[in-house]
Amino acid sequence: MTSPGPLSITRTLSAYVAGALAADPPASHRELGRLHILDTLAAMVACRDLEPALLARNYALSLSGPCGTTTMLATNERAGLVDAAFASAMTGHAAEINDFIPSAFVQPGPAVVSVTLALAETRGASGADLLRAVMAGYELAGRLPKALGLANLRRAGVANHGIGPLFGSAAAAAALLRLTPAQVDDVWTFCAQQAGGSWQWLLDVEHIEKAFVFAGMGARDGLHATLMVEAGFRGVRQALDHPAGWLHGGVFAGGDSNHAYLVEGLGQRSELPLTAYKRYPVGGPTQPAVEALLSLLPAIAGAPVEAVKIEMPGRWEAFRDAAMPALNLRYLTAIILLDGRLDFVSAQSLERMAGDEGVRALMDRVKIAHDPAQEARPGEPRTESARVSVRLEGGRDVHAYTPHVLGFPSHPMTAADVEAKALDLMAPHLGVARAKAVIEAVRGIEHMAAARDLIALIAR
Repeated sequence: MTSPGPLSITRTLSAYVAGALAADPPASHRELGRLHILDTLAAMVACRDLEPALLARNYALSLSGPCGTTTMLATNERAGLVDAAFASAMTGHAAEINDFIPSAFVQPGPAVVSVTLALAETRGASGADLLRAVMAGYELAGRLPKALGLANLRRAGVANHGIGPLFGSAAAAAALLRLTPAQVDDVWTFCAQQAGGSWQWLLDVEHIEKAFVFAGMGARDGLHATLMVEAGFRGVRQALDHPAGWLHGGVFAGGDSNHAYLVEGLGQRSELPLTAYKRYPVGGPTQPAVEALLSLLPAIAGAPVEAVKIEMPGRWEAFRDAAMPALNLRYLTAIILLDGRLDFVSAQSLERMAGDEGVRALMDRVKIAHDPAQEARPGEPRTESARVSVRLEGGRDVHAYTPHVLGFPSHPMTAADVEAKALDLMAPHLGVARAKAVIEAVRGIEHMAAARDLIALIAR
């Protein structure tokens, strides 16, 4: 474990967040911030009618009653501030299409953008302020799990996906509310008290618990922490540095923790270049195999398939056995080979995975295996790759290797790529003209007098 000098982490982080709206980040970082806001809004539009989103909105309405003040994104419905942010975040991660930080195992967009837009609507904020608050949220969401230690979190049974968005949402909210550094100090202590989330989400089948852990929970609790402090709540002083505090206790006191990562290069180096886009509507680690299979379709040309073997690094068993369609590589392989393509609806379809006899028969012929040669070496960044071999009837084999997918941090999407993805996701629901208007508005977000104007553009 490494740590900077006494009482430095809390003060440095709090000063950064309190000063975020007045900061002048590099143009390249602001561009990435804009693109990740767009990517998140597009995910919300595409996922609006999925069950996790519907459940979250109904729940929010049941809590708020008829006097809601805040729009639940991608709709015209309103709920209370925290309830609306919760429902919007659940919507953003109602399926596997939003952004993620592979080096931190977090998916920041749904929670951070939902909280920031909720506050922008109810408290007023410019587009430039919204952008800088979102950027501060991404910093905390990406830095915190790596500071605690990825192995430590796994050993403790605590999901990175829950605590990263919690601190990220709180940072974005505190920045937009212009809390003082002393107030932001208190925000961290109330975040620490709420930090949680279990790796049990891997057992989820319907993407409801997963959407809660990855997005809804962090948005709700991070916003609560910030609003509590704004209302006068106070807690442990210098909570992230206190030797008996959360950061320095139990499993996070040793192992692979690196507390200094929270503040190293803060304001100069950004987590945004480490944030990936999902090119396909499936889980991050399944993307390379999906791309390899799609690339093989012309060679397969509809021929009967005898067997498929997919070799990959990482937790391969999880993607062999996943009960969730968008994470189950055997299912995704089957529908790609049967349909000759991959579409958003089929990738999320529990009904098809359970009830399509042709799919089930082909899934039985798909083998997922671990390939140690594809693992990153110690100290190297996490990799996501796949080698796919398809044996066709008659014994002919076709092969493809995908070392990376466009959108991964090592091979980022361009602005044109992200905008094309957003158009594809939004146009079926908003129409091409409105989808292009959303893209144009986000391009000019720094000149937008009222950030709340984005909300009406994606509502339906």
